[in-house]
Amino acid sequence: MEHTYPQLYQLEERHWWYVGRRRIIASFVREICGLDADHRPRILDVGCGTGANLKMLSEFGDAEGVDISRDALEFCRARGLTNVRLGAAESLPYDAGTFDLVTALDVVEHLDDDVAGLREMRRVLRPGGRVLLFVPTFMFLWGVQDDVSHHRRRYRLAEVRRAVTAAGFEVERTTYANITFLAPTFLGRLFMRVTGIKPDNENRINVAALNPLFARVLGAEATFLRFMNFPVGVSGLCVARAK
Repeated sequence: MEHTYPQLYQLEERHWWYVGRRRIIASFVREICGLDADHRPRILDVGCGTGANLKMLSEFGDAEGVDISRDALEFCRARGLTNVRLGAAESLPYDAGTFDLVTALDVVEHLDDDVAGLREMRRVLRPGGRVLLFVPTFMFLWGVQDDVSHHRRRYRLAEVRRAVTAAGFEVERTTYANITFLAPTFLGRLFMRVTGIKPDNENRINVAALNPLFARVLGAEATFLRFMNFPVGVSGLCVARAK
């Protein structure tokens, strides 16, 4: 069963995975945008969806969003997020050299040609601007949610680096994230493969009362990622600089 956009927004606002992920991403954005304290950066969120991440990004700069869904953009505008446009990652409706930071948060795994999408992100960045990617990792973790979300692939960090480099970026940092829930995710998806028991959407497997606890546990990784890279994880992060 597909979510409506109001349902998706509620999910992204409350579900522990999205809340914890947003805390990790915010720590990276804070570091990137802190590189120039005298300049308020212009930020583009590619695949902005319901706009749940735009609120967070607006804390660090002038955030704009782009998405291929008219319904998603209408929902954003109804919530007061008016600086959004219709467009695909492979053909962004912006002039070259417009942005200081482009974020693609669980986006490039949807693209048939991820390098083409990344090249377009580089085009709209000013020289020296940065892209921040968040992607699902390891094909052995493939599960129902990947099918439901129409993913084309899950990545290893080496594959992320190759794609980003091919698109004309200089990689500054890559790391895995969500190491905390790697074992439960693997065991849960292994169980589904072995038994054939599959939910229609893995996001429905959730105990609402535990959302705050799980969000804090996942979000706490942001502190460790300030000082180290994780060797494995359910997700991957990449920061790269436009040449």
